[in-house]
Amino acid sequence: MIRQLSVALMFFLSASMAFAQAKELPDFTDLVEKQGPAVVNISTTQVVKHGRMMQQFPFDEDDPAFEMFKRFMPRQFPGVPREFKNESLGSGFIISADGHILTNAHVVDGADEVLVRLSDKREFKAKVLGVDKRTDVALLKVAATGLPTVKLGDPSRLKVGEWVVAIGSPFGFEASVTAGIVSAKGRSLPQENFVPFIQTDVAINPGNSGGPLFNMRGEVVGVNSQIYSRSGGYQGIAFAIPIDVAMDVQSQLKAGGKVTRGRIGVVIQEVTRDLADSFGLAKPQGALVTTVEKGGPADKAGIEAGDIILQFDGKSVGSSADLPRIVGGTKPGTRSTLQVWRKGATKEIALTIAELQEEKAAGKASRSGKLAEPAAANKLGLVLSEPSAEQKRQLGIQNGLVVEDVRNGGSRTELRPGDVILALINKGVQTDVKSVDQFNGLLAKFDKSSTITLLVRRGEAQTFIIIKGVGDK
Repeated sequence: MIRQLSVALMFFLSASMAFAQAKELPDFTDLVEKQGPAVVNISTTQVVKHGRMMQQFPFDEDDPAFEMFKRFMPRQFPGVPREFKNESLGSGFIISADGHILTNAHVVDGADEVLVRLSDKREFKAKVLGVDKRTDVALLKVAATGLPTVKLGDPSRLKVGEWVVAIGSPFGFEASVTAGIVSAKGRSLPQENFVPFIQTDVAINPGNSGGPLFNMRGEVVGVNSQIYSRSGGYQGIAFAIPIDVAMDVQSQLKAGGKVTRGRIGVVIQEVTRDLADSFGLAKPQGALVTTVEKGGPADKAGIEAGDIILQFDGKSVGSSADLPRIVGGTKPGTRSTLQVWRKGATKEIALTIAELQEEKAAGKASRSGKLAEPAAANKLGLVLSEPSAEQKRQLGIQNGLVVEDVRNGGSRTELRPGDVILALINKGVQTDVKSVDQFNGLLAKFDKSSTITLLVRRGEAQTFIIIKGVGDK
């Protein structure tokens, strides 16, 4: 009997604990009820005509086959329409009662018609006031008043592990609610230099794009923008644009239809622990300058390749990803002050911010002419040659060595054939590389435990490459 009572008591205690834990789980019902009406479904239509359809066929306009195909296609394919409509879906949310709506730029990109549908089934044709592809933000306007609006929050107060909620139209299923936690903050993604993304594990799928990400106070903290997926569907990693970044963009779009950003004319890379040691920096921080654009603001101010930018107008540059965001958010024409690390000491440099223009396709560096007969591989496994005067002119360099081959022992380096070694850096001291004999002589001074840094030209860019164990053979 006592044993039965004990089992029953344990069962009761377990059930009580489970109930208590269940009570601690978040309840999203009030949030969804109050904020849901301000979330909208966005459908777009793009009219694709013959001209656009022809781009799908492998004929250049100069090819005689192109004209023949264009002339005879209607006769050969009478069932093919002269134009058709391409439709897509997304989400958005109302930020002002007079009809201003935020969404993603990719949701409305190229659309001929944008239709906004509210939770009460009302529909409005929307005007695109502006898009900013760099941040993937777009601002729409519908002719309406008295609309429900969202509350805006402060993304800086978000904590990793905090509950967040998304409302949107995944695969066209309107007003779908999903929840999860903040997985990370300040994420940098390839080719996305101006957004410190919020990473979540909220279920986000095609159609959620442009929808709001709420905190538990019912405030919008982000705009759902991207997912990481190998299948095209949700795999547990989603990214949202912080709402403060999105609102700054929309204010510029609202005022002038475009966004202006600052630039200083440098190419940078991350400062690793090895690079920090090589430059005599106490810890990995800042943005390492690899290339300075000739005639740009940084060049005019005296910034050099090898400088590490630690601060910008008093704002700490913790990593290389911080610098484009800080500079981009600075108004062109502003006089700013940079703190850089150069040759073992900090230095203050003032410059004037220029305006970032639309991206241009970068050309490829070409090497022509016959190189000198390659020498034997050195102790790093590198076969090096000295470029001719013509090659120097084409590459825009005054000195350096061309990497012809990477042989035995070369597995320790990231150098590739075609790279040009411009300088060797050790303990913050940079030595220009001028000849094979000089470079090999410099290497001979290091022992097996030494680590050196090389400034390397690769294509149109420059980068710093660490080599460990220089004395090994």
